Amino acid sequence: MFSKACEYGIRATIYIAMQSLEGNRVNLKEIAAAIDSPVAYTAKILQQLVKNNIVESVKGAKGGFQIERSRIDSIKLNQIVSAIDGDKIFKGCALGLSECSESLPCPMHFKFKEIRDNLEQMTMETSIYELATGLEVGLTFLKR
Repeated sequence: MFSKACEYGIRATIYIAMQSLEGNRVNLKEIAAAIDSPVAYTAKILQQLVKNNIVESVKGAKGGFQIERSRIDSIKLNQIVSAIDGDKIFKGCALGLSECSESLPCPMHFKFKEIRDNLEQMTMETSIYELATGLEVGLTFLKR
């Protein structure tokens, strides 16, 4: 459903949040290993997340990536999706048509619109804190 870059972006943000909750900064190689993503690809994704103020990059010997603890609960999943994939998944046509609307629908428009609206609502309501704490207590995982 999400692009591969977006999937990695979500996973990276969750991992960084989990580490930030424990007071740790993490470097690029740690993140890439934790989310099972190529290092160079992860670097490009992290650049987007930094540019969109989702994660923070701290330079220096004790640097790395982090999210301020006070911000973790306010970062919603839709912010990551928008930063990496834009809003096409929430606004675009299921069949990729350039014009698709209520008045000129594609064959899948009305069924897909409901799914798309539910997905958008879920991403707007889901915080990174919620996802990171599920991982922290072992209820969820980032890689197998």
